[in-house]
Amino acid sequence: MTEYTLHLQKMKTSLDHDNNACYQLQDINMNDLLGKAIKLEFLNEINCVACGRLTKKSFSQGYCFPCVRSLPECDTCIIKPELCHFHEGTCRDSNWGDEHCIKPHFIYLANTAKAKVGITREKNTPARWIDQGAVQALPIIKVSERLLSGLIETKLAKHLADKTNWQAMLKGQPDAIDLLSIKNEVLLKEQDFIESLKTQYGTQSIELMNNEVIDIHYPVLSYPQKVSSHNLDKNPLAEGTLLGIKGQYIILDTGVMNVRKFAGYKCQLVV
Repeated sequence: MTEYTLHLQKMKTSLDHDNNACYQLQDINMNDLLGKAIKLEFLNEINCVACGRLTKKSFSQGYCFPCVRSLPECDTCIIKPELCHFHEGTCRDSNWGDEHCIKPHFIYLANTAKAKVGITREKNTPARWIDQGAVQALPIIKVSERLLSGLIETKLAKHLADKTNWQAMLKGQPDAIDLLSIKNEVLLKEQDFIESLKTQYGTQSIELMNNEVIDIHYPVLSYPQKVSSHNLDKNPLAEGTLLGIKGQYIILDTGVMNVRKFAGYKCQLVV
């Protein structure tokens, strides 16, 4: 039996050479815990993931209220990139915006339980797809900045979902989807809009991609028949046998838990 005291955070993810998703929580290799009994206990202390201050309540997956009000990564345009206002000179931190928003982004299609559209910075692949529990992913457009990715995603979302149904994602392995056909279909429907953006922002700002579909495999022994969630705010103890990890969720035989949701929570993990 080993005990760890840690502040929860988003699990680090990667793909091995066989496209298996690998998870790490701080220094703990979570894949190695599959099939083992684990106990996670909240120690009634929350620290902001940005500034470290104690907070009674966590916002936006780990931030204290002052940071939510002031940090650029907590601004509305992070959730709605089509509202990016960097070029208006009103970014909360122009240096941060220059580093995170005025960088290449991908618009991609993914299969989480059904086809969806999403965006991510070029450097965040494949982690973004793993975080969403996608079993297939296909980058379809590369753009020069975040604003353009948001404008295009909003258009494509008229034809596809742009949010992950987390409960459906955790219920099992979805059937494969022909993402290449969907790509061709939605790009044809919005061809005029994309061409208008090229005219406005320059042809070099938008590049159609010809990638192959990426398949992703998750460390799951079995999926729950019924999805019920552990909530550390309501019950500080989550324990059971670890049956799998998908997205940012651990799947126990007693329920599932979104680890990222409780970022900043001080916990004791016993394995």
